[in-house]
Amino acid sequence: MVDEIRDVAEQWEVRATELPFQGKVTGVRTDEVLMPDGSYARRDYQTHPGSVAVLALDERQRVLLVRQYRHPVRQRLWELPAGLLDVPGENPLHAAQRELYEEAHCKAETWRVLVDFYTSPGGTDEALRLFLATDLAEAAGERYEAQGEELQIQTARVPLTQLVELILAGELHNPTLITGTLALHAALAGAGTAALRPADAPWPARPFS
Repeated sequence: MVDEIRDVAEQWEVRATELPFQGKVTGVRTDEVLMPDGSYARRDYQTHPGSVAVLALDERQRVLLVRQYRHPVRQRLWELPAGLLDVPGENPLHAAQRELYEEAHCKAETWRVLVDFYTSPGGTDEALRLFLATDLAEAAGERYEAQGEELQIQTARVPLTQLVELILAGELHNPTLITGTLALHAALAGAGTAALRPADAPWPARPFS
């Protein structure tokens, strides 16, 4: 019988490791990992610096969305503003605030941690911190100068209840959007957003100073 339901850190023995590919931000690592039966199994996975995302909720209970083309799945997906932790030593909250400005020209007065998760723990070590941002306003100054695929970003504000319906109907597929929407829906049905963790809560998966 399990005494406590929580994830715990653990490190199985690695006999050998190599990095057959390293891109600008992410790479692929191959480890030979000792299994409980004494054999070794090869595990290939993407190495990743981590990510942040923002569920920005306005006073009308609408969620701010961005729409982008995602080449691996050949679709334009509705998503939450998000980005990589690709600046060494950057605080996750500061990164999230930057992404909200760059992708939606928006700022928020109140920030909390909505949920932390691994995006696909069987295939990548990417950890993502998802913030809830409220008390929204338009950002000051000029808009961020987009480049590449970001030139075609669209934005929309969609009621939270409608998002839940669209997710359950199979119309939306971005995992961060799905996780954030359902987490916020659960929080509002429970103890409320005031019970969420503060924006500077510890994040063991990606420690920061």
